Amino acid sequence: MKTIEIKNTIYVSSFDELDNLDKELLIEARKACDLSHSPYSHFKVGCAIRMQNEKVVFGANQENAAYPVCLCAEGVALSNASMQYPTIPIQTMAITVKTPSKSANSPIAPCGVCRQSISEYENRFQAPIRIILQGETGEVYILSSIKEILPLSFGAADLKEI
Repeated sequence: MKTIEIKNTIYVSSFDELDNLDKELLIEARKACDLSHSPYSHFKVGCAIRMQNEKVVFGANQENAAYPVCLCAEGVALSNASMQYPTIPIQTMAITVKTPSKSANSPIAPCGVCRQSISEYENRFQAPIRIILQGETGEVYILSSIKEILPLSFGAADLKEI
């Protein structure tokens, strides 16, 4: 039987309390929202990733009339990171949203598919990825790893047990 310790160490902050690197990354994620193709939901999601080599890559959600085949901002950014810097771990991700109809005043967490993808990336490099979440305004959540919101992740080790 596998024993898993669940920790909830999500740090809550405000934008003004962030250090300059985190502020810059969140601002870049906001800019990435402008690259969103979201003609159906009008829910723009932007993601900026800082690699360990200090390079920053971006992603924005890309909608399709067949919703299940849409691309999330986090997945686009992870793909960009993996293609541009295949041997460099991710240091930090910042994720934010923009909506025209109402202000998103609280952080929006990655969907289940994106949580799994981030977990796979952490496992690939054996390194946690800090995640910064903020809506258009309001509180900022800082996670030390995707494990904070996906404590029972499924990965390669689970496949070896079968």
